[in-house]
Amino acid sequence: MNHASTLGRRQQKPSSSRATDVRVTGAAVFLLPVKLRIPLKFGGQIVDEVTCARVAAEVQTAEGVRAVGWGETPLSVQWGWPSSLPHAVRHDAMVRLAAACAEAICEWPGSGHAMEIGHAFEVERLEELVRTATGESNESIPRLAALICLSPLDLAIHDAFGKVHGIDTFTSYTAEYLSRDLADLFGDSGMPPDDADRGLFTGRYPADFLAAKPATQLLAWHLVGGLDPLEASDLTGQEPDDGHPLVLADWIQRDGLTCLKIKLRGDDIDWDIARLLRVGGIGLAHGVTMFCADFNCTVSEPAYVHEVLDAIAADDPTLARQLLYVEQPFPYDLAANPIDVHSIAGRTRLFLDESGHDWRHVAAGRTLGWNGVALKTCKTMSGALLSLAWARSHGMDIMVQDLTNPMLAMLPHARLAAHAGTLAGVETNAPQFYPAASIPEATVHPGIYRRRNGRIDLRSLAGSGFGMRVEEIPRILPEPFLATGSLAAGGWMASRGT
Repeated sequence: MNHASTLGRRQQKPSSSRATDVRVTGAAVFLLPVKLRIPLKFGGQIVDEVTCARVAAEVQTAEGVRAVGWGETPLSVQWGWPSSLPHAVRHDAMVRLAAACAEAICEWPGSGHAMEIGHAFEVERLEELVRTATGESNESIPRLAALICLSPLDLAIHDAFGKVHGIDTFTSYTAEYLSRDLADLFGDSGMPPDDADRGLFTGRYPADFLAAKPATQLLAWHLVGGLDPLEASDLTGQEPDDGHPLVLADWIQRDGLTCLKIKLRGDDIDWDIARLLRVGGIGLAHGVTMFCADFNCTVSEPAYVHEVLDAIAADDPTLARQLLYVEQPFPYDLAANPIDVHSIAGRTRLFLDESGHDWRHVAAGRTLGWNGVALKTCKTMSGALLSLAWARSHGMDIMVQDLTNPMLAMLPHARLAAHAGTLAGVETNAPQFYPAASIPEATVHPGIYRRRNGRIDLRSLAGSGFGMRVEEIPRILPEPFLATGSLAAGGWMASRGT
């Protein structure tokens, strides 16, 4: 099979190339296991440990200039691949896919801007790599999990593109660096040539949908998981004695929080209503001004959400007024569950999360009534930028949510939120669930990993690429799970100054 991408074929035309184009010459994958200090429960899932995939990717210009970029994503098995299959089977398949993506990119002939590479590689190669990596699981890796596996590589290429040109990557999403406009990129993955939307995107680039002056500080959303102790009476004595808060009021007071995201069950309405009222009562008493309710795909009928909203409006009107949005009540497979949600969207903001795999899913959700989308870098930066442009051009609200991102995973996530012009700040959960994991990164970026006055501070992010300053971070990496191409012989070590 000829795996030359659409991007590769297009760039055989001199008019479609740029002197700034790069190709990927090497990659390395590192596996970093992280244990949560307390379990995180969302929907019907409980997470107590996760493997973060950290990827180094080297790019090279036509003139031979090289640079290495970095990306990282938690391989969140429970979130990306809910299934009755054993966790180990799903985890190992996702690790294989992350490694397969890194290996395949070095043999892939495409070149261009990082976004063009990431987008075309996903369109042309990801499905085939999924089939190979699925192995003996007897269940194909779902689309959401596959994007998680690709995302650290995609992020690393974006970071490397900025580094090789000595620029902030977010300044590169323009016609100066991209050979293809958004209409062209959308056309690769489903927009018909005569679609009316093409007029919205012809001659337009991702930078046209980003904030002209990105924020240097962002409101921080604190997640209240389904197992989180709310008050002293909820403590079991098994909680860690690590100097971090244990109950909700202490978190609010220590970090100056004003935004709470509340995880609900979606299949126990009495519990959900009681949980919202209880969390809301604590939050309002301590100065919280914004809330959201997240059902994580567990609700089957709009009537359930209406009943919850009605109960909150009747029992605590102040909380009801300050409930900023509702997130992903319904199953994430929109094709299998095309639930009309216009009635809910008519009374509150309703955000796609798991369902918003890519811009096509965002478009499908909007036809069903969804009026907001939660962007995530774990679905690839390339895909997040396309979803952002599509959603923004169609009047949808934007949030940027994390995957309880620690370490390097938190940094491009925060930068995307700063540039996206979100409805209100950014979700930031790692300081709650595994603060110790990010201690090396926090020596360089203290304002990212410790929330103060209800915000995170991005001013330490500076320099080329995503501004992560990886070479300054005192983290000792394990031996790579996979190293290939120009990084096979330890080239990733030199890139960190190691």
